[in-house]
Amino acid sequence: MQPVFALVDCNNFYVSCERVFNPSLEGRPVVVLSNNDGCVVSRSDEAKALGITVGVPVYQIRALIRTHGVRLLSSNYALYGDMSRRVMETLEQFSPEVEVYSIDEAFLNLSGLSRINRTEYGRRILMTVKQWTGLPVSVGIAATKTLAKLATRFAKRAAEGAGVLDLTDTPNREHVLAEAAVGGIWGLGESAARRLESHGICTALQLRDADEGWIGKHLGVVGLRLVRELRGLSCFSVEGCPPPKQGIAVSRTFGRPVESLEELCEAVAAYTARAGEKLRRERLLAGGLWVFLTTTRLTDDSRDSQSVFLDLPVPTEDTGDLIRYALRGVERAFTAGCRYKKAGVVLTELTPADRRQIDLFDATDREKSRRLMQTLDRLNQRMGAGTIRYAAAGLAQPWQAKFAHRSPAYTTNWQDLVQVRA
Repeated sequence: MQPVFALVDCNNFYVSCERVFNPSLEGRPVVVLSNNDGCVVSRSDEAKALGITVGVPVYQIRALIRTHGVRLLSSNYALYGDMSRRVMETLEQFSPEVEVYSIDEAFLNLSGLSRINRTEYGRRILMTVKQWTGLPVSVGIAATKTLAKLATRFAKRAAEGAGVLDLTDTPNREHVLAEAAVGGIWGLGESAARRLESHGICTALQLRDADEGWIGKHLGVVGLRLVRELRGLSCFSVEGCPPPKQGIAVSRTFGRPVESLEELCEAVAAYTARAGEKLRRERLLAGGLWVFLTTTRLTDDSRDSQSVFLDLPVPTEDTGDLIRYALRGVERAFTAGCRYKKAGVVLTELTPADRRQIDLFDATDREKSRRLMQTLDRLNQRMGAGTIRYAAAGLAQPWQAKFAHRSPAYTTNWQDLVQVRA
């Protein structure tokens, strides 16, 4: 059976999520900003047409913002995460195998649908996602995941294709490969792309037709697999079950430089509590954690970042335990006189919660702790994030990142529900 894959990619995902609940953003240039409203992370097509690029600092495009009325929005990850979940649940209607590749992309295995018109099927996917979630998507269909990725990119550009491009058994494949630069091929790093270009291999078509011996010598097994994928020979399958997590990280840049140990402890406690929520959602335990602090470079030439690892005596998902050890890490990493701009925590040595190892010397009632954490999570889910939180995280939290243009959490907070007046 000939394998067939579809890649469904949400168009301008962050901006599109905002437009679902704020129709006044339609047809005008809109950009979504990073933490602290520092630089652009997502753009509408109108903003792209003005030449605004991803990663550009806001202060460099002030003139464009004033002249063209560009609308600025702070990142709203609670909204984006929930909208992503709705898209992925919608896609499960179209294939028994769905691989969530990123917050706005998913691969679908369509191998068993040999008798259907694949382009029409792609349009059904596109229209259903639009109708059920309000988000526009593009669909690329091909015999391999690498070709499906390329097809989706061209589906976004080709207006006549209405957002769907099928590269299975069509002459379009040659045209797409000839137009695609090697630097944009999925899975090919920047250094490998530069090496290929220096040897005259500048397009995906040239890479497809390259000598396998030469590719194997210069790019190894990974390069050979990419070449075979471009030739239509599937080397990567849809991974319905994602690999187990190796770590859970939460870090933030502060809204202003932080110099006191007390404020650093508050920030790391808040980040650790957030990491603990993610840990329990994945039904995992942490056996160790990293705490890291990053200074501002202008005032500290001797070092830029300091990290401390703490080995937990008993794997745990209890936020109280995690905060207690994280604060020890802060005290060990802290240097008086430094101005810190960022901090974070990484939970490591993760194991499934249902395989908990009992420690004879553990004085904590783990069953009681587990029930307490369940209650804490349920209350915060029902009443809103942060309704119940540890005092160690502080109340005022003046170190919080700036989100001056953040939209409401329309789908995850009862207080932010859209109101309609009739």
